[in-house]
Amino acid sequence: MIQKKILWVALAVTLSIVFAVMVVSTEEEDLVGTYKLISDTRKNLDTGEVSYTFGEHPVGYIMYGKEGRMLVIVLNGDRPKPASFEKATPEQQAALFSSMLAYGGTYEFDGTKIEHHIDISWNEMRTGTTTIRYVRREGDKLIYTTAPVPFSDDVKSVTTLIWEKVK
Repeated sequence: MIQKKILWVALAVTLSIVFAVMVVSTEEEDLVGTYKLISDTRKNLDTGEVSYTFGEHPVGYIMYGKEGRMLVIVLNGDRPKPASFEKATPEQQAALFSSMLAYGGTYEFDGTKIEHHIDISWNEMRTGTTTIRYVRREGDKLIYTTAPVPFSDDVKSVTTLIWEKVK
């Protein structure tokens, strides 16, 4: 009798694990694809003021592969354009670097939260870190929200990024 109970408990635990893995796998499969950045706003939690992290018209794409890897690039919509590679001044080069972000790595998605485990980036300070975004869906759109964090200006803020699936 005890052996039958142990068998039933083992079966129940095994089925629970299989079901959980299937749900996570389905969520990740639903995420697979390329998304275009629609907006990127930052809300100051002290004042409620909304500003733009990458300008009013940011440009960007994020791609999620079925093998669990991702890539993202985001650019300020009104970046400077030097006359040529050879003639770009150090100031222009610095402006180009500071008006973008780009990184890649692996990802985990559970349907409400996505973790980007960064193994390559435009800024080595991000390489080896994990970025967490809270996600909600509206049709073909992914709406990412950050946890409240202080920015480089020490203002505690929440950033919201809206991505639309490319068809």
